[in-house]
Amino acid sequence: MNLEKLFSMQEELDRYIQTNNSAEGDLFEKKGLALIVELAELANETRTFKFWSAKGPSEREVILEEYVDSIHFLLSLGIEKDLNMLKEWPDPLLEEDLTTVFLKTNQSILEFLEKHSMSTYQRVWSCYGNIADILGFSYEEVLDAYIAKNQKNYDRQKDGY
Repeated sequence: MNLEKLFSMQEELDRYIQTNNSAEGDLFEKKGLALIVELAELANETRTFKFWSAKGPSEREVILEEYVDSIHFLLSLGIEKDLNMLKEWPDPLLEEDLTTVFLKTNQSILEFLEKHSMSTYQRVWSCYGNIADILGFSYEEVLDAYIAKNQKNYDRQKDGY
């Protein structure tokens, strides 16, 4: 999937949010923590690790929305470190166990937060591609959900979220 449109949309949203909330300074760590939190919220909705519970995962649309919440912060982090020249979504990892992929994704996020290189950034994207594959999300679904959530984020800002 081509990421140029997503980077452009995210850059506009970031500018809007930061201007309207007087956010100044280096927001990289805050966005990094937000990405980790969003990943945890996504894992929670899939319930993949909850071996003690008979309750199934949340509805597919809820999981997809949580997924694109992460994509917002992943894009924003790339923008912060001038890595938004990444044009295409890197090939996903080929791990089959969702719990393992969540752990690898968390590890890759932490590595990127420490060493903001294109290779560590691409690794996070590959992990998220693996999650999408396992959850059965197509790139088109992700794009559509991202666009919808992007608009929702604008609406939230206007409503004083």
